Amino acid sequence: MLIGEVARRSGVSSRMLRHYDALGLVRPTGRTVGGYREYSDEDIRRIFHVESLRSLGLSLRQIGRAMADPAFEPSDLVGDLIRRTEERLKREQELLDRLRAVDASAPFGWEGVLRIVELLRGLNSPHAARRQQAVLAPAEDVPMPTELLAGAVLAETDPNVAGALRWALARAGGEGVASLASGARSEDVDVRRRAVHALAGIPGDEATAALTEALGDPDPAVRARAALAVGSRGRTVAVPALVRMVVEGTTDVEAAEVLGALARDAGCADRIMNELTGELATAEPAARIRLTQALAEMPPALARGALRNLAEDDDHAVARLASALAGALI
Repeated sequence: MLIGEVARRSGVSSRMLRHYDALGLVRPTGRTVGGYREYSDEDIRRIFHVESLRSLGLSLRQIGRAMADPAFEPSDLVGDLIRRTEERLKREQELLDRLRAVDASAPFGWEGVLRIVELLRGLNSPHAARRQQAVLAPAEDVPMPTELLAGAVLAETDPNVAGALRWALARAGGEGVASLASGARSEDVDVRRRAVHALAGIPGDEATAALTEALGDPDPAVRARAALAVGSRGRTVAVPALVRMVVEGTTDVEAAEVLGALARDAGCADRIMNELTGELATAEPAARIRLTQALAEMPPALARGALRNLAEDDDHAVARLASALAGALI
C-alpha cells in the first residue's frame, strides 16, 4: 500500500508518515516496480502501534526507545504515564483552585487580583514561616477568601500555621463552615481532626451542628475535641461522650470541667450525676479515681452527698480521695 492510501485510511498525514520514516519508527519494507515505498500489513500495524503510544502522551523519542527495547514492559510505561499524568493534574488543580479563590474574593481591578495572588503564593509556600506571615499579615483592604482558608487549614501540618489559619477563620465568623464540615467527614483521620479543631473555634449553629455530628466519629481524638466544644456551648447531647472521656482518661480533666459547667443547669444536673455514679459501679480502679475527681466538679449540693457515700467505698484509694474532696467542698 502506497503512502497516500495509507494516509487516507489511517488518518495519519503523509507528512507525519515521512517523519516516522526519517526517525526510523516506521519504515516501509516494500518497493513498487517504479521504486515507490510500499507499506506492508506489518508496517501498518506498527503505525497504529506508534499512534496508540502517542495517544498516551509519549514523545516520539520515547516511543522509539520503547519499540526498540526487547525488554520493554508495557506496565512500566503505563506506570510512568500515570505518575506524570497525576503530577500534571495536580498542577492544573492547584491552578484551578487559585483561580477560584481569586474569583471568590471578588477583587476590584488588577491591583486587587495581584494582591490576592500574592496571598495565595504565600499560603502555598513550602516554608511554614512564610505561610504564617501570609495569614497574619494579609494585604491591606483585601479580604482573605474563607473557602481558601478552610482548605488550607484542612491540609496544614505545621501547628503554628494551623493556629493562625484557625484564628483567621474564627474572625470570619460562620464563613467557611461548609468546607470544614465536609472535611470532618473525610476518610483521612488527620483531616477530620483539623476540621473539628477549626470548627471548635467558630461560633454559630452551623458549626455546632457539624461538631455534634462528629460526636459519633470512630477516632477518639475527633470525638473528644467535638464533645468539649459542643458541651462548652451548653449542648447536653455531648454528656455521654464527656462521661466516656472521663472513664477512658481522654482529656478527662477538661471533660469533667465541661460536665461541671453543664450541671449548673438543674435540668441536666441529675442526668450527669446519674451517669457518673452509674459508671462508678462497673469501672476499673483507675477510671473510678477519675470519676470521683469528676464528681468534685459538680454543684456542691449534689457532689457532697455522692462523695460522702464514696468515702465508705471498699476501694481505699477511692475512699480517701472522696473523703478529701468532700471536705474541701464549700
